[in-house]
Amino acid sequence: MAEQKKRIVVNAFEMTCIGHQSFDLWRHPRSRATEYNTIKYWTDLAKTLERGLFDAVFIADVVGVYDVYKNSAAPAIEGAAQVPVNDPATQISAMAAVTEHLGFGVTAAATFEQPYTLARRYASLDHLTEGRVGFNVVTSYLPSAAENQGLPTQIPHDERYDIADEFLDVCYKLWEGSWEDGAVIKDRERGIYADPSKVHPIGHKGKYFSVPGISLTEPSPQRTPVIFQAGASSRGQKFSGKHAEAVFISALRPDLTRVVTDRIRAAAEEQGRSRDDVKILAML
Repeated sequence: MAEQKKRIVVNAFEMTCIGHQSFDLWRHPRSRATEYNTIKYWTDLAKTLERGLFDAVFIADVVGVYDVYKNSAAPAIEGAAQVPVNDPATQISAMAAVTEHLGFGVTAAATFEQPYTLARRYASLDHLTEGRVGFNVVTSYLPSAAENQGLPTQIPHDERYDIADEFLDVCYKLWEGSWEDGAVIKDRERGIYADPSKVHPIGHKGKYFSVPGISLTEPSPQRTPVIFQAGASSRGQKFSGKHAEAVFISALRPDLTRVVTDRIRAAAEEQGRSRDDVKILAML
């Protein structure tokens, strides 16, 4: 049997805002970036990417404001530099409705979410996209994000990944372990939608989270969405090696990109996975 060639994965990189990576590009006469808060902007983008055979659109997010330059948020506000920014999950259903194959990598910060409700959000999206959603796990880095979540200061870098590790462990229990295959029977005659004996509390009690109950959602097509990650630090690479199926990295030069790629693949091997279990998505 002929050896199957490796496939290149091509993702679009977007954000639910006006100025994402190329600040001030919204001023170009052909830019539609100021339409970011309309459904048509996102459905047009989805149809364009599907027509261009893109695998997925990866939607970044921040839950804070850039306020370090000139000790003020004013420059970011003036230039629409990732503010205003909307919730990245809200447009996904509309984009899925106008496509058949396009995947959706949706960002959420584990540092400022609760796994019980976030697991429901992604399972819901997985149902509505018919199994085309991914969870881009970030730990958030902006001090303003921590302050506006009621924290006196940002949680230390490596501890944010410790939180994210346990966060995903809870999500896996909810997605994979709470509802058995065959729990949903939809028996109209007997009036039984699901068999309670096949739906189980997860009983999680850890350092950061306590989640005793059952998952709120029945199993979605994937159960667990595709796990994306974008951390390039040593702790971030260790996290990727354990959890990630796709890792987004900056790509300044091929030689530097190779170094980071090798480290991520080595981290996967340390977790008992294959080096090829992780797809590397390098930014262009």
